[in-house]
Amino acid sequence: MNDSSLPRGITAWRGSLLYFTDDPGRAEHATRWHEDGLLVVEDGHVKAAGDYAALAATLPSEAVVQDRRGKLILPGFIDTHIHYPQTDIIASPAPDLLPWLNTYTFPAESRFRDVGRARETARFFLDELLRCGTTSAMVYCTVHPESVDAFFAESEARGTRMVAGKVLMDRHCPDFLRDTAEGGVRESEELIRRWHGCGRQMYVITPRFAPTSTPEQLQLAGELARAYPDVFIQTHVAESQEEVRWVKDLFPDARSYLDVYDGYGLLRERAMYAHCIWLDDDDRGRMTASGAAAAHCPTSNLFLGSGLFNFERADAAGMHLSLATDVGGGTSFSMLCTMNEAYKVARMGGTYLPARRMFYLATLGGARSMGLEGVIGGFAPGCEADFIVLDPKATPLLARRTAQTDDLEELLFALAMLGDDRAVAETYIKGELACAQTTPEP
Repeated sequence: MNDSSLPRGITAWRGSLLYFTDDPGRAEHATRWHEDGLLVVEDGHVKAAGDYAALAATLPSEAVVQDRRGKLILPGFIDTHIHYPQTDIIASPAPDLLPWLNTYTFPAESRFRDVGRARETARFFLDELLRCGTTSAMVYCTVHPESVDAFFAESEARGTRMVAGKVLMDRHCPDFLRDTAEGGVRESEELIRRWHGCGRQMYVITPRFAPTSTPEQLQLAGELARAYPDVFIQTHVAESQEEVRWVKDLFPDARSYLDVYDGYGLLRERAMYAHCIWLDDDDRGRMTASGAAAAHCPTSNLFLGSGLFNFERADAAGMHLSLATDVGGGTSFSMLCTMNEAYKVARMGGTYLPARRMFYLATLGGARSMGLEGVIGGFAPGCEADFIVLDPKATPLLARRTAQTDDLEELLFALAMLGDDRAVAETYIKGELACAQTTPEP
């Protein structure tokens, strides 16, 4: 294990490695599984990943090897749609999306002008993500620039790669949350200049959804997106039927809800559209052609009774897909719990969702949908070393079930159906331990 030509400062983790090179639902040989594997990290980036037998001899003599045999090592989860100001209203009852917004969401978000409240919530939110194995996320703040500053400051302190933005909302909302078309976009541009590319922080232009932005605000948001093509876009589309009818009344000249955004230049690569339940095939084709992606949010869709995402039609169109918790409409920060619900949504729609694909959607699928493949979500050389260690014996039931598994698919399926935050033994950010359920062994 001596090779003086190799760089120093290398750390490696030995365990069962899982990662993906493509969508297992659409491509053969997309899964990479090394039952006795080695992940080699140098200066916070992946240097190599593969079989232990092949890589061990390449390590310099002073390299530290962390032994995680019996556990799974995989890229950190990526949550492509989540609201940090809604942390405290998770599990709030309401009969539908729009009443839920008015009763719980808007009052909760009004408090985020207070920097102290925003910082404290951001700290809890980021710690909860890391505890659940989520190392990157696309995050909604509130209309207040202070909420964005607070979130990015906390993320920067942890070294996490986060994408976040100020909500744009200049109509059909309480006065205490209303910005203006010009003022909201101007504040967004100031935040882009302050935070986009600052360390690992990245900015996303964030119209809440079409009904709460005037045509003027959407037009200015589209112009901002054209001026900053490497910045992200996020919003909601076709979540509930009532919402779709409302958009039709507000934008009668648009062919569809998605067409509203397309008309203002908001449909492009690095654009993330949450829900996408009530789209038609023309909409799905336009999303694919534009490079925009869908964030599937099964727990919130079920919680609010919004509808079932159609995997069959999305796959037929070739849409970019990812998985998201949508806290606080979603009921768990855990991407494993979210996989559980995604599987059931797919089955109710007549589609079988293999476990491999669920894990892909929560890792490389999220990175690819965000245009960050090769940066996060995988173990290709040069990727940032954000990864997690899953314990298949984390609970008595999980241990009993996984002891009976015969192959990788069955093991992953058990983790997706029975796992939660307790299954995430450790979370690493750029090769450094960020969270552990118990004190890890060396």
